[in-house]
Amino acid sequence: MNKPLICLTLTKKTIKENVELINRYRRYIDLAELRADFLEEDELLSIRRFPELAQIPAILTIRRKIDGGRYVGGEGARTMLFARALAFAEHDMRKNFAYVDFEDDFYVQSLQDAALAFGIHIIRSKHDMEGPVKDLAKCFKKMCKTSYEIPKIACMPHSLSDVTEIFKECQNMMEQPHIICAMGPMGLSTRILAHKIHSYLTFVSPEESGLREVIGQIDPVAINEVYGFRSIDENTRIFGVTGWPLKKTNSPELHNAGYKDQNINAVYIPVCSPDIGQTIEFANQIGMEGLSVTVPHKESVLPFLKTVSPQVERIGACNTIMRKEDGSWTGYNTDATGLVNALKVFLGSDSLKNTKVSIIGAGGAAKAAAYAVNTMGAKACIFNRTLSKARAIAKKYGFDYAPLSPDGCGKLEEYSSLIIQTTSKGMETESFSAEDDNPVWFYEFTGDEKLFDIVYAPEVTPVMAQAKAAGCKVCNGLPMLLEQGYEQFKLFTGEEYRQKKAGEAYDSK
Repeated sequence: MNKPLICLTLTKKTIKENVELINRYRRYIDLAELRADFLEEDELLSIRRFPELAQIPAILTIRRKIDGGRYVGGEGARTMLFARALAFAEHDMRKNFAYVDFEDDFYVQSLQDAALAFGIHIIRSKHDMEGPVKDLAKCFKKMCKTSYEIPKIACMPHSLSDVTEIFKECQNMMEQPHIICAMGPMGLSTRILAHKIHSYLTFVSPEESGLREVIGQIDPVAINEVYGFRSIDENTRIFGVTGWPLKKTNSPELHNAGYKDQNINAVYIPVCSPDIGQTIEFANQIGMEGLSVTVPHKESVLPFLKTVSPQVERIGACNTIMRKEDGSWTGYNTDATGLVNALKVFLGSDSLKNTKVSIIGAGGAAKAAAYAVNTMGAKACIFNRTLSKARAIAKKYGFDYAPLSPDGCGKLEEYSSLIIQTTSKGMETESFSAEDDNPVWFYEFTGDEKLFDIVYAPEVTPVMAQAKAAGCKVCNGLPMLLEQGYEQFKLFTGEEYRQKKAGEAYDSK
């Protein structure tokens, strides 16, 4: 089977705007899908001209609202639109649509005959916006009435297990061309790893397209430049990052850039799931060799590991797992090393001896932070809303602990030389509200504190903004992300990451 094609889905209101998008992304794509259901009404009269203007193989789609599209007219009118677009075929096939998308319940003999006569491939599609589609091979066979049709299924998984089932069902479906994709964030792997499900093509959409949020499409630049889609083959090693909701992660850019620079045939993808057990199941099915583990799975992953490193055993949290030859998983923690390396640069010192440190939070990242500052010789206080969790971490290292509330303000003042913020507060937010986005909203910075926030998106979090305004030296979590990522890269590949850029990520204002 040939490698999957990259198809740009076009949802602009005019033919001209859609052609402009093709020109912008031409070098990243193989064909384009004109979603005529998005066109303004008077633009529908110009559909027939689109293939010649596009100068690239084109799919004509007029998607009904019931199938996730925007077309609300009757079937008679839609049939006429298809007929007008396919009529007056040119001898030069490049001036005709190369494909037309008909739903699995839309059979108009004259249109099918015209497509066959003009050499236009029919994509026979089935869309389920509410849930997964089971028994794919049976569905594909039932959908196609002729041998020249390409069946397509797009569905919305309820869980990562639904996506795993797609990979399982498709692993031996190589004879007949087909198109399949799982929508939403949990389905992203079916788009990047289209070769593994033997999909004829994968769909992409521009950064500004509304389809990206609704159905989880990836943009054409990222699928090429970040994930190296065209280079993925059966020998490509697969790694990734798992978490929930995992809306923003820089890890794919970091790892995939390293693979490309060092000529390693590997790809690193996001795997979204609120259930770490389903992530392990998915990873086993597609043959993943390693995973970065982030919020909220750094502790819940532990029961799924056969062995762990001494650091994981001591810390009680894991951010990296690797699959062994026998299929079992081993856990490591690179967060602690990453934080130590980042703090050394941020503080300009290799030691925290005689330094009093506040650690905000009591999750997996806080556990790694406690381990890290203990190895650097610091005295620390753990702050958390649930005091018993703070006490459990503090007990390991002989640290102090206090409530993360105004009642703990005195302790925070005492341990304020360095404040390490390890919660997800302020992540991916543009608001600067008090309790919602700033875990220490009750604390008044003096300007003498140093603040390290492990959150890196946004670049300046609410607590960082508050500290900077008081004159404090601050740093976000990007340096730590890079440093721990370099450690993961070495675990995954056995090679040092060559193009290290951690020093560029610091904000020492």
